[in-house]
Amino acid sequence: MPRTRQIVAQQVADRLFAVETAIDVALTRAAELSAAMPQARAEARLPAMIGQDALAGAAETFAALVEARRQIIATHASLDVAREQIGLREMAAGDMVPKPTTAPFTEASSPSSPPTGHIRAVA
Repeated sequence: MPRTRQIVAQQVADRLFAVETAIDVALTRAAELSAAMPQARAEARLPAMIGQDALAGAAETFAALVEARRQIIATHASLDVAREQIGLREMAAGDMVPKPTTAPFTEASSPSSPPTGHIRAVA
């Protein structure tokens, strides 16, 4: 039974990582689009009102993707709790960087008081 749980958990984890990656790629592409539109307008020497609705739509899409990323991170955390509840140890999957032990930066935090944690040297 534990081996079956491990296999099923890995299948779910693989799909979770795929969604996380897809959202990050979509965020990157949405940001590129949002950056390209005003640049194209300026290069074409068009008035600012041209394409404003399209730029606003792209910005809303980007914001929605940021929210989707926040939600998938929350899903990841919930699945991590479920993994512990069914008695599975943490497996090395995805990137090899360990998860942070401190709470992620939130809107309630401010840049003047970032989350605390351990600082480590990197090469």
